[in-house]
Amino acid sequence: MRRRVGVIGLGMAATPHAQSLLDLADRVEVAGGFSPSPARRAAFGERFGLPVVDRMETLLDDPTLSAILLLTPPDSHAELVARCAAAGKHVLLEKPLDATPEGSRTVVETMERAGLTLGVVLQHRFRAAAERLTDLLRDGALGDPLTTSVIIRWWRDGDYYAQPGRGMKARDGGGVLLTQAIHTLDLFVSLFGLPSHVAAFAATSGLRPIDTEDMVTASLRFENGMLATVDATTVAFPGFPERIEIAGTKGSAILSGDRLEVQLHSGETIRAGETAGTLGGGADPMAFANTHHRAVLSDFLDALDRGGNPRVTGREALKVHRLIETILAASQAFAVTSVATH
Repeated sequence: MRRRVGVIGLGMAATPHAQSLLDLADRVEVAGGFSPSPARRAAFGERFGLPVVDRMETLLDDPTLSAILLLTPPDSHAELVARCAAAGKHVLLEKPLDATPEGSRTVVETMERAGLTLGVVLQHRFRAAAERLTDLLRDGALGDPLTTSVIIRWWRDGDYYAQPGRGMKARDGGGVLLTQAIHTLDLFVSLFGLPSHVAAFAATSGLRPIDTEDMVTASLRFENGMLATVDATTVAFPGFPERIEIAGTKGSAILSGDRLEVQLHSGETIRAGETAGTLGGGADPMAFANTHHRAVLSDFLDALDRGGNPRVTGREALKVHRLIETILAASQAFAVTSVATH
């Protein structure tokens, strides 16, 4: 059946979702899109030909509407998810879960208590190359992982930070880790789980008038002995493809954007994926196709149809939040030893 859904939040992030809703028109009907901004409502309706409403309650009070795509800023998530849950609506939520750790846990618990489905838009898991890498690691093709690197060297310009509140803790809750790198870090956590120990540095470059971190380096150690590094920034002009590099006992793998290359000790080479482009890592954060957002939406609809869970549930998303919280906490508590004293 076609499910009726509503869209709350019609800012920049709405574009790939609207395109995906149009692509899946045989499965989903948009009851309306809402933003408190009349200009955004008009632009959304004109660009995508989808209906809009001038009151959020029009969507929440509609008994024929199954779910809400919630695409608002992070600091609004806990409150709006609570309103969706009270109205009996399932929610597909743009990352992050919320601007604060407490709010993030509240979002998940609110939906669980209501017995409703919560899906989170962490679309990197749905990339073809990432899925191939997941299969190879599961099947032991790379052997035991020994060392890995997660590299997100992106660029955001002044126009990006010109929107009021962007890059500020009060609205976004965090900087490069929670806002940009969360996608690659989520994929990393889905591959290897959470580390047992973390050491880190985080800083704000001063290039922009923000109070969140835009430069982070971290070292991770896992219970199985694997060591890993995280290098995340939005000051690397003009922006480069995010990478996950893995060295295992049977071979190595490099995932760059949506392109995977694996070199095995046996001499075999495995390649998968289509592009190594930045996929939103440059000045235009929306410079990517909606392919993976469409996959997230389709998976969410599948979960509603069968009464199961989507691939990225709220509980799953809490894992990458925990990693980000741990890295930032480690950066504040790190005991710095001067090289000059040794």
